[in-house]
Amino acid sequence: MERAPHRVVIVGGGPGGYEAALVASQLGAKVTVVDSDGLGGSAVLTDCVPSKTLIATAELMTDMADAAELGVRVTDHEGDVATTFAVDLPRVNKRVKQLAADQSGDIGRRLEKEGVDVVVGRGSLAGVDRVAVDGPGGESMLRADAILVATGAAPRTLPTAEPDGERILTWEQVYDLDDVPTHLVVVGSGVTGAEFASAYLSLGIEVTLVSSRDRVLPGEDADAAKVLEDVLTRRGMNVLSRSRMASVERHGDTVTVTLTDGRTVEGSHCILALGSVPLTQDMGLEEAGVLLDANGFVDVDRVSRTSARGVYAAGDCTGVLMLASVAAMQGRIAMWHYLGDAVAPLDLATVSSNVFTAPEIATVGVSQRAVDAGEMQAEQVMLPLATNARAKMQGVRDGFVKLFCRPGTGIVVGGVIVAPRASELIHPLSLAVAERLTADQLAHAFTVYPSMSGSVAEAARRLHHV
Repeated sequence: MERAPHRVVIVGGGPGGYEAALVASQLGAKVTVVDSDGLGGSAVLTDCVPSKTLIATAELMTDMADAAELGVRVTDHEGDVATTFAVDLPRVNKRVKQLAADQSGDIGRRLEKEGVDVVVGRGSLAGVDRVAVDGPGGESMLRADAILVATGAAPRTLPTAEPDGERILTWEQVYDLDDVPTHLVVVGSGVTGAEFASAYLSLGIEVTLVSSRDRVLPGEDADAAKVLEDVLTRRGMNVLSRSRMASVERHGDTVTVTLTDGRTVEGSHCILALGSVPLTQDMGLEEAGVLLDANGFVDVDRVSRTSARGVYAAGDCTGVLMLASVAAMQGRIAMWHYLGDAVAPLDLATVSSNVFTAPEIATVGVSQRAVDAGEMQAEQVMLPLATNARAKMQGVRDGFVKLFCRPGTGIVVGGVIVAPRASELIHPLSLAVAERLTADQLAHAFTVYPSMSGSVAEAARRLHHV
């Protein structure tokens, strides 16, 4: 007698959800995705795709600002040298939203092609084997052999800093701006705050960055953060370090950010980058036996299992590492594990990540902080990009390549790259860390001359073990 296919219900259509759906369908399961916000989730519709599309325009503006040094003279229609460039923000935002919608549509077509059912509505658990759906047509119930929760997270706000969607904004609301801000205040100097501050600065907007810590990007490599802060301040950004926001208020067309020491900063607009909160409330999770931590994140192990049998979770709602790539891998691992396919537990030591500022900061593996704290014994080298021939040709002066390797064996365990498009340069280091290559093996691979990647090989050569 032929066995009925496994029934998998996935709540949430972000990277963790749709990637899990593709894997489960390919492994023969009957898959239903319940989604209320649009396929792709915040990663596609309000976060990664939109912000990086905006940043692509900012990158062009950054390149144009340095055009004269490379011998490019931009003239107006009368032949006079143009001295300023202006951004058409409504047109940029229209393109941002169109690309996000297109990407969401592509995901929907892929799921349909793979036989995945998509149900529009808000899903919640009615036990470990049922998902209740509140949709446009009313309420319905889906039975499941396994459930994956992939509901994501939302921008964190405070009672003293409530967004209005016009002048006080979360990072999801900036794409509705029609008027170019005259002075943008960004509260929060983590990855999200730094990326938006850098992007809008490149678009020619006055920016003040309010940072409660002693430097921008407190969670990133300190050397990399210093390079970025030096570049941002040199380009005209006002960085207020050790400055904690107390409140944000709007008075007409003016936004006032009040700091805890009594100082105030006035601007035309304010972006709140205060972190994220998981979308896990009122979903029946705890009633079904799913353990949440004190902040509401779903507790999962390295194969994405929750404390409830047959219930998995993936993505930002787990708080493991808020990256689309990690969410997608968590979703895949969950389905590989549940459906009995070959699976390796999630290994955060091999995750590469990138901060999309100008310059970008890409990292993988062990950090400088871990080395300094004695958590990992490692030898290191840091090679400035200013000595790289290709960097000189492109007018790049800021940035570096940093490598960490184990003493004795020379195995590469981590790296940092600060450079334009560092996100494209980190991959060889990711491969080295994942495959436990030595610095010598990395150094012996051919690189193109001249190229930025040549600095990766050169740094590896400087770690040669005799």
